[in-house]
Amino acid sequence: MIDLKDKRALVTGGTRGIGKGIVLRLAEAGAKVVFTYASSESLAKALEDEAAARGYTVYGFKADAGKFSDAEASVNFTIEKLGGLDILVNNAGITRDNLLMRMSEEDFDSVLNANMKSVFNYTKLAIRPMMSQRYGKIVNITSVVGLMGNAGQANYAASKAGMIGFTKSIAKEVASRNINVNAIAPGFITTDMTDKLNDKQKEALLNIIPLKRMGNSDDIANAVLYLSSPLSDYVTGQVLTVDGGMVM
Repeated sequence: MIDLKDKRALVTGGTRGIGKGIVLRLAEAGAKVVFTYASSESLAKALEDEAAARGYTVYGFKADAGKFSDAEASVNFTIEKLGGLDILVNNAGITRDNLLMRMSEEDFDSVLNANMKSVFNYTKLAIRPMMSQRYGKIVNITSVVGLMGNAGQANYAASKAGMIGFTKSIAKEVASRNINVNAIAPGFITTDMTDKLNDKQKEALLNIIPLKRMGNSDDIANAVLYLSSPLSDYVTGQVLTVDGGMVM
């Protein structure tokens, strides 16, 4: 089993779905974790309680990941509460899907801000303590949509493709300080949104996935665990697709 004992982690957007799975998997491996959330205090408290019941050290912090001041406050909280920062997982993100002809400027800007600007905010703030200690793991949760595009998601695809370019650039900047920067590109993952799809829509999705099933939050959390651990010490600037073979 991967051991992250004494490691300090910060996960953005951690109250549900993929984010929640990442928080619990890192904590299960022994890391102390702070997660951010944008709105639901009840979900944040429920996750803290669930983690505490399992004997994990997990704290929630309310922050708009797209605001630099909020990001700074949450990074400072993490360092003060946990004594440092070793692992950053940039998971926060939103969708505002529409065809480009119908997409508003606000919907384009809000997605780029939440998905791309947030990665800039947290990475810029996290690399300072990581560089000082000459160690760090940064994992950016992008999407296969950033690799292949998707009609009706020009804003989302642009933000996720931007994350990939950002990941590779920063990996080169900080490699000499023993900081690994990688990205994970999930495919179709079972979420509240995919649960609403009808049987015909689900069948269409499964037809383009060689493994013939959707992924789940554990599939992504396991990949994050690997990229956050010493097992990936010689891996940086990479995009790991976790998609059942959909994008090859």
